[in-house]
Parts: sequence; C-alpha cells; structure tokens
Amino acid sequence: MKLALLAPIAWRTPPRHYGPWETVVSLITEGMVERGLDVTLFATADSITRARLWAVCPRGYEEDKSIDPKVWECLHISECFEHGDEFDLIHNHFDFLPLTYTKMTRTPVLTTIHGFSSPKILPVYKKYNGRVYYVSISDADRSPELTYIATVHHGIDLRLFEFRAQPGDYLLFFGRIHHDKGAREAIEIARRFDMRLVIAGIIQDEAYFKRWVEPELDGDKVIYVGSAGPQLRNQLLGGAYALLHPINFAEPFGLSVVEAMACGTPVVAFRRGSMPEIIRDGVTGFLCESIEEAVKALRRIPEIDRRECRRWVEERFTADRMVNDYLHVYRQIFEREGRPDLVAELDSILAKCAPGRPE
Repeated sequence: MKLALLAPIAWRTPPRHYGPWETVVSLITEGMVERGLDVTLFATADSITRARLWAVCPRGYEEDKSIDPKVWECLHISECFEHGDEFDLIHNHFDFLPLTYTKMTRTPVLTTIHGFSSPKILPVYKKYNGRVYYVSISDADRSPELTYIATVHHGIDLRLFEFRAQPGDYLLFFGRIHHDKGAREAIEIARRFDMRLVIAGIIQDEAYFKRWVEPELDGDKVIYVGSAGPQLRNQLLGGAYALLHPINFAEPFGLSVVEAMACGTPVVAFRRGSMPEIIRDGVTGFLCESIEEAVKALRRIPEIDRRECRRWVEERFTADRMVNDYLHVYRQIFEREGRPDLVAELDSILAKCAPGRPE
C-alpha cells in the first residue's frame, strides 16, 4: 500500500518545540513505516522521517518569517495532489484547504479534522462531505452537519515521557498563551491556592500576554519559561504538582493533558470540549466548572494515584494504538472503494499487531 501523508508546514515535522499537528503526523508516519507501508511524507524540507520525504517548502513559515504562508501552502498542497494518482490513499492533516484540490486525483482522501478554527470554515467541509472521508479527534468535536468514518483519539510516544512517582511543588500551565487556553485563569487559580505557577508555551496573542500574563510575572510565584522542547517538556510535566488546563473553548483534544498524565501528573481542567473523554474524573484528575472548583480540586490532588494516571495513558493514548486505529480506518476506506487487494494487505498487517502495539 502506498500512503501519502500531508502535513502542515507551519513547523518542521516533527516540531522542535511547538507544533501539535506536526507531532501527530510524525507519529503516524513513523508508525506506518514500522508496519511496512510504503509511506511518503509531504512536509517541510528540514523534516525528519524514515519515510520518503517530499518537500517544496524549505522550512516552517512560523520559524522563517520570510516564507509567505499562502504562497507555500499552495505550492505544498498542489505538489501532493498533482502526484495524487501515484498513491493508494492520501491522508490529509492540513485542515480544509486541501479539500479544494481533491478533484485533481482519483485517489481517495482521508482528512483528520484537528478542530474547527471557526464556524466559517465549515462550508468547505460540507461541500466535500461524502466525496472525502473524515476522522474526528474526539466525539466532542464532531459537527452534526458532517459524516465521519471514525473518531481516532491522538496518541503519544510514551518513551518521551518519564513517569514520576512523587509530585512536585509547583503548578504548571502548558499551552499557547491565548484566551482560549486560559493562562489568565491559571494564574488566578494558582494565586488562590497559593502555589507557584510555571507557564510554558508560545505567545500566540501578544496583546493578551501583555495585559494578563506579563504583569503577573515576578520570577517567584509566577514564572514564564517560553516554549518548551521535548527535554524541558518532560521535566516540567513530570515535576509538577498538577497541570492546570482551565480552557475557555471546546478544545478538540489536548495533547499536553495526555502528556502530563503519562508522567503521572494529574490534571485539573475545565469541563469543556474533549476533556471528559481524556480525563477520568477523580482518577487521573478533576473536571471543574469554575476557578473556585479548580482551587478545591487542587486540595484533593493527594487522593490521585500517579500510577493510575500513567496506566490510563498506556491503555488509551499511545501512538501505537492511534496508528492501529488508523490502519482500521484505511481498511474501511478500501472496503468502500472496492479494493480487496488492499483490504487483504491491511488484514495481514493488522494480524501482526497486538492491540495498541506492534509485534
């Protein structure tokens, strides 16, 4: 089976620090290579992969501001679809824009919808509903106006996250500095609980940062450490008393939540979006409705068994499980497309894979 994976080009695949979509694409790509598929990754030229790398864009446009996003997105996407007939399946992780190229090829297209940045993009998904296949990354993020072939929760590479049996003495906010992610609320929760707060993440909204975050930074009770790469991320997540995730939007998934639990760190999150699918309330953290509830939940963190947090991720949110889920999705697509040869090939691959983990 010849598989094309279309990655975003905001960041390198895998990213050096921030880049959740690129992280997921990398894990899927490498997992499919491990299982013996003939994989081509369409990504930036500096990307790292064991698959065949096909690139027209030299670097991520968020890392090199001389690269015009619209120009290079068009070149990147068109390069994939102009060669689309060379593949058995195109797996799109580039949001809605590639859908407008799908009539350039007879190859079936699967799009993982990583969330809806705005209701304004829904008309594109609706236009191609039925022509392409859609996967949601949580049940909470499904649009009733679209048809989905499956929900596939993200998975992580557990080897990158070290389990810590003992909690640390600080709270952690790990995510984009933006109203949606709730950095302001995290500061207030930490202040009321009277515990030091470490903030890590890219500044996505400069005005928000300057108004609500920067004035609170004192180098002691509230600290900002910038965007964290893999090593620092592992240290920060594992060393925290708890991860604060007081989101102000219906978040489609939340990789940092899973990553924290993989380190054994419980999560206190607002009950929005996918959080009830990701956090086991009272076992791996607490789901709250307000700042007041979050403060009360923090007092209950000693009730949480950090080993249960790790076990929860091992059972439900590994990269191996995610890759195997996508293999099942590919099989469904080829059944519908009338490709018994590829169904048989995937059956053979799946037979060699234990649930959630390759042999």
